[in-house]
Formats: sequence, structure tokens, C-alpha cells
Amino acid sequence: MIAGNIFKWIGDLFTNFLFLPFEWIRLTLAKADKGWWISNLVNWIFLIILFVLFAYWMKTSARFKREGKEDKA
Repeated sequence: MIAGNIFKWIGDLFTNFLFLPFEWIRLTLAKADKGWWISNLVNWIFLIILFVLFAYWMKTSARFKREGKEDKA
């Protein structure tokens, strides 16, 4: 019974709270055709974050390699 309540709580959390921005975007786009860019805004934000983190990782990796501190397994 406790496991069922946990999964029900997780479902309610996603349905009633975490997906609200997506529901708002869906309803806004249904009223006025805003186009492809707004509908994929969340994807673009995640893609930008991914590129920034990848650049940081590569910069740090190059610094460790230059200093000779990388793993030598």
C-alpha cells in the first residue's frame, strides 16, 4: 500500500506541478500560432546548457592534461 501511494504521489507531482509550464505553452500556442521557436523553447534552453557544460568540461580536461594530472590508467 505504501509503494502504491508513493507512485501515486509521484504521478500527481508530475501531472499537477512539473508539467504545468508545458500545459501553459500548449494552451498558449493553441490560441495563437507562435511557431516552431516558442514550442521548442525548452529544448533550446537545454541544448544551450549542454553546450556550456561541454565547453567547461573540455576546458577543464585540457587544463588537467596540460598540468600532467590526468588519469593514467
